[in-house]
Amino acid sequence: MDLNEYIKLNYNSNPLWFIEEVQQFHHQKRILDVIKRKKYLNGKHAIMDRVVENYNGKPYQPNKILLQYGKLILNLEQTYLLGNRLTITGSEDVAKEMKRVYKKGQYDDTDFKLLGNVIKFGDAYEILFVDSKSKAIKSKVIENENAYPVYDDEGELVSFIEHYVAGEEANEYFILFSETEVQKYSTIGTGKLSLISKNKNVGGLPIHYKNVNEINSLYGKSDLDDFVGIVDQLEDILSKFSDSFYKHHNPLTVISGQELTSGGLNRHIVGNAIHLDDDSTIELKSVNLNEKAFETIFNTLVQQMLNLSSTPSVSLNSTDVSNLSETSMKILYQLSNQKGKQNERYMRNGFEIRFEKIFELLNRKGIEFTEDDIDSLDVVFSYATPQNETEIIDNLVSLKGIGAISNETAIEINPYISNTNQELERLNVSKVVEDKTVEE
Repeated sequence: MDLNEYIKLNYNSNPLWFIEEVQQFHHQKRILDVIKRKKYLNGKHAIMDRVVENYNGKPYQPNKILLQYGKLILNLEQTYLLGNRLTITGSEDVAKEMKRVYKKGQYDDTDFKLLGNVIKFGDAYEILFVDSKSKAIKSKVIENENAYPVYDDEGELVSFIEHYVAGEEANEYFILFSETEVQKYSTIGTGKLSLISKNKNVGGLPIHYKNVNEINSLYGKSDLDDFVGIVDQLEDILSKFSDSFYKHHNPLTVISGQELTSGGLNRHIVGNAIHLDDDSTIELKSVNLNEKAFETIFNTLVQQMLNLSSTPSVSLNSTDVSNLSETSMKILYQLSNQKGKQNERYMRNGFEIRFEKIFELLNRKGIEFTEDDIDSLDVVFSYATPQNETEIIDNLVSLKGIGAISNETAIEINPYISNTNQELERLNVSKVVEDKTVEE
């Protein structure tokens, strides 16, 4: 089904069909979920809704202890996969050109933001374009709360709408993407919605990155949903325990028998004394704190949160890592590696579409490659797992000694070298200087 057929069947060929489309329930629910998660990551947690209580006949403001475990865990998951730059591999010409595209288009930052959106919201959207000034191929990451992908009944993307409100006058903007053109509508100036621009779409429809959602195959699911309930419980337990600790140090005075001192005790004076009759008693009553039970519950919830989020406890300083071998460290990061491979697969699904679009744009510039060269293109992810760099160097030396690895590959893997091309050039210069010295 093409876009015109979709509009005809669903909106009776209404030219302003996109206004009704963005108001569909499934779109509005998804956008509200995105905004809710953004607020949560910004500190709007359930614990902040605790109301003022009454204690000892007076208003008492309960503690609201905020634990940003969710934000921390998602950031760890993001940097674990893309904290180190991707390595582009393939035939020499393709790899060289793609590295140039990635550098000019700042795709390292783009990939990092795309992965962050997939982890936080389940979806990410990328649109490719050619910069009008530099002529470089670039990508724009569309904010999730502004994104309205349009799918037909077969799950095929037929259009994409970017809708947002901006400016002091709260002007509405609608950007419509089709395979061939981009239309922009706005209420700016007149207050009435009108077409303000129409341009050729060289990048095609936006690329939809998503993870697995068991309920809806068209959209992903936020990783935050897996453990946010546990974080809420941790905040609730810690806040209420802090309240009980405060109340424990503010005990109730219980007097039995006849009090001989009139007027009671002045709370503003230190060193008061009270006179009691014979057989009278005075006691300070307070709630007994069971810190062991609290510690057990809290630590159990923390561990389950780490398990569900595939986060190694060593990342949050919850495990002593002294005298651990690299093999033991890899075992600790086993769940993180599994999670990283899943995220890698989600990113690769989008990268395949991106590479196709980049080759099409390069072809428009007159830069062409053979099918074999295009098929050779690949990217290598370098997980941020703690490594023994000395052991890596020793392995590289052994592989080089038996001729099982090239200089370029060894330099790419070398943890001490960040710029492979620059290092190769320096080695070539050094070799030329040495050859001249030998000849002299």
